Amino acid sequence: MHWIGEEGQVKIEELQLDIVGFLAILGEGSVLANAQVSTLSKWIFLPRLIPAPQALMRPSRPTKLEPVPGQVTGVFSGNDRNTINHIGNIVCDANSLPEHSVRVVSIRRTSDSPLKSKTVAPLTLVLFLGFFLSGLLLALSIWLKDGMSIIATVLLSLLSTIIGWGNKWTLQLPKRKIKAGKVPRGDVVIRYPKGSFLVVRCEEDVARELYFAPETIKYQLNHAPAYRILSLVGTMMLMGGVICLANAKIELQIAWAASYMLLGSSYWIVAALPSKLHWDSSCYTVDQECLSDSSMHVKGFPSENETFTQALWKVIVVTKNIEWVIKSGASPDTPAWRRWLNAAREVASGVKRSEKDRVEGVLTWEVPKWDPQAYLRDLMVEQAAEDEKVVVEAV
Repeated sequence: MHWIGEEGQVKIEELQLDIVGFLAILGEGSVLANAQVSTLSKWIFLPRLIPAPQALMRPSRPTKLEPVPGQVTGVFSGNDRNTINHIGNIVCDANSLPEHSVRVVSIRRTSDSPLKSKTVAPLTLVLFLGFFLSGLLLALSIWLKDGMSIIATVLLSLLSTIIGWGNKWTLQLPKRKIKAGKVPRGDVVIRYPKGSFLVVRCEEDVARELYFAPETIKYQLNHAPAYRILSLVGTMMLMGGVICLANAKIELQIAWAASYMLLGSSYWIVAALPSKLHWDSSCYTVDQECLSDSSMHVKGFPSENETFTQALWKVIVVTKNIEWVIKSGASPDTPAWRRWLNAAREVASGVKRSEKDRVEGVLTWEVPKWDPQAYLRDLMVEQAAEDEKVVVEAV
C-alpha cells in the first residue's frame, strides 16, 4: 500500500488507476461460448482467476440451453420443430455436413446415467490453470509484500466461487411417464440450413429426450432475488479487485498482465473446440450407418449429392415415408412435387439393407437405380404444359 503515508494519511496523488485491470474484463465472448457446460461442472466452485467474470453475472440466468438452427421432424410421430435442441446437437452433431449430403445414424440409450459435463476435458484444464495462476500470484504478492496485490488476488479468485454458487445447475431431460401401450418409432429427420440431412433412427423415448421435449435447467440457487444480490456482491468484488490491481507494484502488474493474457488465450482456444469435447454423452450410443454410395473416407459416412432433390430422395429411401416431407415443408406443395413424392415412396418401398455391408458392422442402405432429378424435370415439363393449356382455354 505504497500510496498510504507513514502517518496513515492517504496520498491521493499517488493513487493509480492503470489500464492493466482492463485485461481482467476482456474475453467475454470466449467465456460465454462454454458458460453453460462450465457451470454444470462440479469444478465451478474452485477459487481461481477467470477472464471477463462479468459475463457470468447477468441480471437473469438462462432458462434453456441455446438451440441450433434446423428443421426437426418425426418420421412417424408427426412432431415438428424449427430448431434443434442443444443436447440433441451435442449427441450427434451434423452441422459440418457438406451441402446436400445425407447422413444416417442409430441412437440408443444404454444407461440411466444423466448427461453431464466431462470430469476431464479441455475446459477442466483451463479451470485448473486459473487456480494455479491464482495461487502463484498470491505467493508472489506475499513474497513482495504487496498488500494491494494480495487483496486483488483474494477478491478476483473468490469471485469465481461466488459466480459458481449463483450459476450452478443440473440438467433434467424429459421422460415419458406413461409406458403402457405401443407408440410409433421415434425416427427423426433433421434438415440443416445448407440443405443437408441427418436421419436419426431411434425409439420414441430417445427422440423425446433429445429433440422434442424442452430441456429443464434446475439451478442450485432457485431464489431469483438472492441471485441478484449475489451478482451485486460479485460486481463489487470485481470493481474492488480491479482497483487494487491497478495500485499493485509494477512487477506484480506485469505478472498479472501475463496471467490474464495466458488465460484469455486458453479460453479462446477452448471456445474454438467442438462443444462435444466438454460433454459426457456416454449414456447414449451412436451407431453410424451409411448408404451404398456414401463417402466412406469422410467422417460420418455422408452420401454427397449435387442437388437438394437427390438428397431428399435418399432420405426417403431410408425412411420409406413422405409425410414428414410435407409436414416440414421440405418440398414445394405443387402437383408435380406431390406426384414426385408418391413415385419416390413407391420406388423406395422395396429397399432394404444391403446384403453386404460396405464396412463390417456398419449397416448399409441400398440406393435403387432411379434418377429422381430427371423424373422431377419431366413432371415439371408436364405440369407447365397443363398449366399453359388451362390458360389458353381460359382465354
